[in-house]
Amino acid sequence: MNAAISYFDEKHPVASRLESLNRWVAETAALTQPDSIHWCDGSEEENAALLRLMQDDGTLLPLNPDTHPDSWLYRSDPSDVARVEHLTFVCSRDRDDAGPNNHWMSPAEGHRRMDALFAGCMRGRTLYVIPYCMGPIDSPLARCGVEITDSPYVVANMRLMTRMGASALARIEKEGVFVKGLHSTGELDPDRRFIMHFPEELSIKSYGSGYGGNALLGKKCHALRIASWQARQEGWLAEHMLIVGIENPRGEIHYIAAAFPSACGKTNLAMLIPPESYRQAGWKVWTVGDDICWMRPGEDGRLYAINPEAGFFGVAPGTSEKSNPNALATIGHDTIFTNVAVTADNQPWWEGLEAGQPSKDWQGRDFDPANGPAAHPNSRFTVSARQCPSYSARAEDPQGVPISAIVFGGRRASLVPLVFEARDWTHGVLVGASMGSETTAAATGDVGVMRRDPMAMKPFCGYNFADYFAHWLSFDRPGAKLPKVFHVNWFRKGEDGRFLWPGFGENLRVLEWMIERVEGRAGAVELPVGLLPENGELRLQGLDLADGSAEALFDFDLAGWKAEFEQVGAYLQEYGSRMPPILLSEANEILKTLR
Repeated sequence: MNAAISYFDEKHPVASRLESLNRWVAETAALTQPDSIHWCDGSEEENAALLRLMQDDGTLLPLNPDTHPDSWLYRSDPSDVARVEHLTFVCSRDRDDAGPNNHWMSPAEGHRRMDALFAGCMRGRTLYVIPYCMGPIDSPLARCGVEITDSPYVVANMRLMTRMGASALARIEKEGVFVKGLHSTGELDPDRRFIMHFPEELSIKSYGSGYGGNALLGKKCHALRIASWQARQEGWLAEHMLIVGIENPRGEIHYIAAAFPSACGKTNLAMLIPPESYRQAGWKVWTVGDDICWMRPGEDGRLYAINPEAGFFGVAPGTSEKSNPNALATIGHDTIFTNVAVTADNQPWWEGLEAGQPSKDWQGRDFDPANGPAAHPNSRFTVSARQCPSYSARAEDPQGVPISAIVFGGRRASLVPLVFEARDWTHGVLVGASMGSETTAAATGDVGVMRRDPMAMKPFCGYNFADYFAHWLSFDRPGAKLPKVFHVNWFRKGEDGRFLWPGFGENLRVLEWMIERVEGRAGAVELPVGLLPENGELRLQGLDLADGSAEALFDFDLAGWKAEFEQVGAYLQEYGSRMPPILLSEANEILKTLR
């Protein structure tokens, strides 16, 4: 403990060269009244001191050093285990700018309410100043921020998830522009918990939660809600998408960006391991990012993407040697686990692991099935992306990677086929805008309820969805060489309630068809909803599918699709006069064809 205190007292910079940053820190300290202020430099020494501090006060529990060296367990408050969408607000000056897809509060009321919560909240605590960069430190598309927090757990996670510390501070001082994020765990009282976004001010205030998506303000708050607003002003896209490179036997790499709602397999797809027959043929997969993608048009008209994050904040349950061996290898050391169970020999454990048995559940109780799952369904791991065996060297490319295809996908038990392609960019935007998916444990509320989740951005778009769709449409301009757009559904079920498609590594078969479509080497059949693989074009050799599954994966339910597009049309109309007429027209034409 003494070493940690000595480090924090004596070995950190006392201020920035940027006066606006110093002034904000001083004003925040005056409001929150911390016992001390620490400016984070991101060093190994600082991180070691923080880990010792949290181990000493019981915040972090060390895991088995033989099986998981330098790894830790964090248990959050049982009331604080997921994103709180109903307590998340966009505080734009004009309510219509936030749109019906967001909870809105006026900036004045948002600041008043939050400042009342923050008043004196850091007494007895340390105020940490975290300068960070979202994206490669020298990328023109990267954007910087500073999070102020009283949580050392947040500091440790931000160090893994962003480019944090001295290099980020240097860029902030050079540019003079940064997103301001103020966070306090407060009392962890669900009735005193809010996350407010002020897009015109490039600022965020989060109070009352220590959970990742609510407390790591560089993640969903900055990299999606605020960045989506920035992106619209500056002509780029901030999206809830993985980025993966698919290398074919000829050594050619196509990069794919794919949007799925949380806990629907983004990390599994980003770290996909090809089936054995594909590996033998020379196929490889390269992981650029598993959750967030920033894209901008390049000089050649193509979209180029960076992963603004430097780490993975992945869902643990379901991660196994079968589903994602690359993830298991990634989290074998130097990982922070949140709300997982532990075995008798103190290894992390969650539902889906083939080995081990839980001894203590995620709340630290002796495991009893009567108390529910051993690991919380939204338990997480935080780890540096560089530890991933399939990590792409181009993840740090300042210019980003060129995107060949954009994929949308949701969790649908019926109706939606395994894969289809949009006819053109406008149709592709409609495909993304009309996405539906069954809810998961990544957010509070009921699980398994079908809801519209456009581009998987429903919880994350920082402005009116109608304006967001119009922004997407604006990229279709002379000289643009836009990616092809596809939709997938790994989760379609048969009449027996079982999944029809095996998923995981076998998803490469679907990606192969997409790449061949991009290259103009695969056929497709046109239906009113899009282009489906011609018979025999999707390579299924060696795949053990139940009788009739291949046909059922592409079964076309005309009555079901009529009902779907009637709902889509009604959904788009909810956004009123801001909805782009071309998108309404596209949906109406498809419905007319179906009728």
